[in-house]
Amino acid sequence: MDDIVKQAMAKWPNVPDCYGWLGLDARGNWYMRDDRAQACGGFASGKPGAKGSMLQHAKLIEFIERNYASDAEGCWFFQNGPQRVYVELEATPRVWRVDDKGGISSNAGQHVAFERCLMDEHGWPYLQTSAGFGLVHTQDVGALASAVDQQAWLVEEVRLADLPKRFVYCTSPCALQMPSAQ
Repeated sequence: MDDIVKQAMAKWPNVPDCYGWLGLDARGNWYMRDDRAQACGGFASGKPGAKGSMLQHAKLIEFIERNYASDAEGCWFFQNGPQRVYVELEATPRVWRVDDKGGISSNAGQHVAFERCLMDEHGWPYLQTSAGFGLVHTQDVGALASAVDQQAWLVEEVRLADLPKRFVYCTSPCALQMPSAQ
């Protein structure tokens, strides 16, 4: 976490948390969700306009990713100075990139170590890494398949519905706060 964020948290300890305004899609893209986007439905609902506006500013995205963490309940958030901004997830809290040599990195370019490969009943691949659990980016499924074909990675079958509990993450902290809103 950035020092400036830690300083802001110490200076203003009682800033209320924010829900519903930030989302991470299944390709690792960040979205800002204003009132209009939130009124269209839940982030992962697939309804037109519900995702909001995709963030394009590289420095803002880097700042979010440096200050991205989860709480004890598995709700992921961006610590924006003194305010905790909870993140709506389309799929998982991380989206991993896999290169043609089997190297794994986050969208921010952080290299991580492989621990296990999983695949759900829909054929979606996931990785457990030294930095946590996440979905494999759709553009990198071919590289993952090569690692599996070369028997570098064994695949464990899982059920999609079991993933949040098993890997301790919540796809919609907003829905936990306001069940009727989603």
